[in-house]
Amino acid sequence: MLGLVGEQGLCLLVERGLWVFLAPRHRRDEVRVTCDGTSSLGHVVESVGVPLPEVGRLVVDGRAVSPSYRPAAGDVVRVLAVRRPQPVPSHRFLLDVHLGTLARRLRLVGVDAAYDNDLDDDTLIAWANAERRVLLTRDRGLLRRRSLWLGAHVRGSRPEEQFLDVLTRFAPPLAPWTRCTACNGALAPVGKDEVERSLRPGTRRSYDAFARCLACGRVYWRGAHGPHLEAIVAEAESAVAVSAAGSR
Repeated sequence: MLGLVGEQGLCLLVERGLWVFLAPRHRRDEVRVTCDGTSSLGHVVESVGVPLPEVGRLVVDGRAVSPSYRPAAGDVVRVLAVRRPQPVPSHRFLLDVHLGTLARRLRLVGVDAAYDNDLDDDTLIAWANAERRVLLTRDRGLLRRRSLWLGAHVRGSRPEEQFLDVLTRFAPPLAPWTRCTACNGALAPVGKDEVERSLRPGTRRSYDAFARCLACGRVYWRGAHGPHLEAIVAEAESAVAVSAAGSR
């Protein structure tokens, strides 16, 4: 735990899983923070770098409090990370402009992952709020926007790390091979005779099972890349199973 202590202030005990949000100089046992008597606890927590959507519970002297609680000098506050898997009203997500590869991986395993690579922050928040989607982002400032109904910081710099982070955090129900990786639309089986005119000769000769996106019309089949995608699906199913089992 990290202690944040201030003159005429309070002590924040920040769970280690949240240290990623703290400045390197604060990642030690004690750091001094002043309590002004008017700021909310939520403001104090975010002032040291931790976005509130990443906080699972705030506990003052053994009792849970809300972010609106106004801390008093001498309070001892435990800042606990969101527990995994995190319950959410719906496993529907919106990804910010830097997470396109993650969006495609989530769609591969059947997770509803909306994405557009040309949206500003205000539009992202409006979309997430209107459709009650969890906004996934690596932008900490975006998570601190009070107008956002629900968001989550994606850990990891590589797509495979980000993929596992989202799966273990939310343990969403999976339905592999049911979504278009290009547009997030639903896939439906389609007869070869309906799509063969759009196929290359080698594909027509080698494959017989196809699916088509009901939204954009893109056609899918298990091609040479199939084993690689199947490995991604198997890894996702294992990660979700382990995460879900940990909550029982």
